[in-house]
Amino acid sequence: MWVRCYAELNDLLPPDRRHVEFPVDLDVGPSVKDLIEGVGVPHTEVDLVLVDGEPVDFSHPVRDGDRVSVYPVFESIDVGPVTRVRPEPLRETRFVLDTHLGRLARYLRLVGFDADYERERSDDELATTSRSEGRILLTCDRGLLKRSAVTHGYLVRERRPRAQLLEVVHRFDLGRRLTPFTRCLACNGLLRDATPSEVATRVPASVRWRYERYRTCPRCGRVYWQGSHHARLARIVDDVRRSAGRPDRPG
Repeated sequence: MWVRCYAELNDLLPPDRRHVEFPVDLDVGPSVKDLIEGVGVPHTEVDLVLVDGEPVDFSHPVRDGDRVSVYPVFESIDVGPVTRVRPEPLRETRFVLDTHLGRLARYLRLVGFDADYERERSDDELATTSRSEGRILLTCDRGLLKRSAVTHGYLVRERRPRAQLLEVVHRFDLGRRLTPFTRCLACNGLLRDATPSEVATRVPASVRWRYERYRTCPRCGRVYWQGSHHARLARIVDDVRRSAGRPDRPG
């Protein structure tokens, strides 16, 4: 049979199989899901599969001589009545991240997204959390996304955390939904405004009465203020806004 992958799915293929139709030899006729994962593409990356020009689901058996076209997830494109092989996009964009993506989790929280992360978490726990809580699983582990329990996931290609942040914002078209400085970077809790008197005993003496506005995390008790660290984080937010085509606004 012959297979061709389109758009960013080619990132997951060896160079000689990118942007071309390539042959696949089969001993036993597998399902479409088995076929695409066998060539290296996790099923969570796929939204549409055509076999000889007709849309099919993941359970469809493929046979020798079939021509299989594989298309990526359409997060912002309506493919209408065509049969999608993936559940509908989640109504609320929330993430769970694997143990290698701690910095990315903090950056996603920085720009306002619900990013669940724990340093010690097994693959079984990640898959279960993704499914039970309706979270998109972000991982660098291709094998993790091949688990049938994972319905919404994305294989992060970039290796540098700030580049990963831009990649995820672009991939899920999040530019219009940024709400910077609304979540705790440490625990993911939603922040609330606090007065200087409320935080006086919880901040260093050097900043105790220096600022009019503070934010606190009801979940873990951390306090945030617009010191030098804030300026550095604000530059990261500005980079994301510019990359997403949005004008700068104060955080």
